[in-house]
Amino acid sequence: MTDNAAPGSRTDDFEGWANLFTRCRAFSHPSELHGGLCGRLAAGARLSEQQWLEVVCEHVGIAPGALTSDDDLPPELPAFMDEAYHQTLDRLRATDMAFQPLLPEDDYAFDQRLQALSAWVRGFLEGMALAAGQRLGEAPDEIRELIEDLVAISQVEEADDGDEASEVQLNDITEYVRLGVISVFTEFNPPEQTPPSAGQTLH
Repeated sequence: MTDNAAPGSRTDDFEGWANLFTRCRAFSHPSELHGGLCGRLAAGARLSEQQWLEVVCEHVGIAPGALTSDDDLPPELPAFMDEAYHQTLDRLRATDMAFQPLLPEDDYAFDQRLQALSAWVRGFLEGMALAAGQRLGEAPDEIRELIEDLVAISQVEEADDGDEASEVQLNDITEYVRLGVISVFTEFNPPEQTPPSAGQTLH
């Protein structure tokens, strides 16, 4: 794992991602990229540093070679994204269920937060489909029902207003998505077997 991701930026902070996207002149959404990563990881895929960086470059809209040749691009982008990859995987694996999707804080406008959630879920569905393929059709009923719900959530981008009832609903949906992602990860990522300690005999 890389320790020097980006000065002053945390890889679990939406602002850090958004600032990098702005500096890359990206038109895509940071939440969608994070969702795509989570979809791949939840479906059991693991990416090398180079593979993940290629996904990042494609999403942001830059050629991988530009990272070393374009002085206008943030030089910390590769290290930041490498750190983000490992941190995301660690949190999906964690037993405390503290994983959170990358979304704007509550001080963002309601519509911006709703659009970010929709973008995150779109990315998650795409990443999961790319990684799982036909295995999705063999998933338990509750996982397939979850996917149907996520498809519906991914298509919601506008709301009448951001009143208190809407805020509660958005928080509830976000929590549903969060727990659903953990369920998918648990389904497609069986616990790793602990290797036998030195001197232990296998029978």
